[in-house]
Amino acid sequence: MTAEGPRVRPAAPDDAPALARAVTRNRAYMKPWEPYRAERYYTVEGQAERLADGGVRWFAVEEDGDGYEIVGVATLSGIVLGPLRSASLGYWIDPHRAGRGLATALVAEARRAAREELGLHRIEAGTLLDNHASQRVLAKGGFTRIGTAPGFLHIDGEWRDHHLFQRLLHDDPPPA
Repeated sequence: MTAEGPRVRPAAPDDAPALARAVTRNRAYMKPWEPYRAERYYTVEGQAERLADGGVRWFAVEEDGDGYEIVGVATLSGIVLGPLRSASLGYWIDPHRAGRGLATALVAEARRAAREELGLHRIEAGTLLDNHASQRVLAKGGFTRIGTAPGFLHIDGEWRDHHLFQRLLHDDPPPA
């Protein structure tokens, strides 16, 4: 991403207002892809609480305009160290910014941080069976489909099957 265009960067606590605007702006679009969200989720306070969760690493895509707007997010959650050294990847892009490589850039930055900053061995991700756009992003990021999990997540009112993917980041042994 260029200095004039969108930028991918770690998200910070002061991003809560921009993130609240982003999730509110994309609420209807995200409904078929996400779990039920309480009303607090769409508030600055709700997003501040999420950003303060020390077990999650956040990455944002921002675009300049009147101030800046977050137009996409990636997270590494469920971070496990020790001999597993793994995390789960989640991401989304504002649908009006889709098709511009932003999700691919977010996934690449999360992958880089997972390896270089967290020392992880692998990242996993899941997609609804019909989320072909997300599956293409994962393929571009070097992820391999490893299976299908029936009733994996409760999404949009029902337990939904997901294709599962992983990306191995290196073959080094865990640190002593």
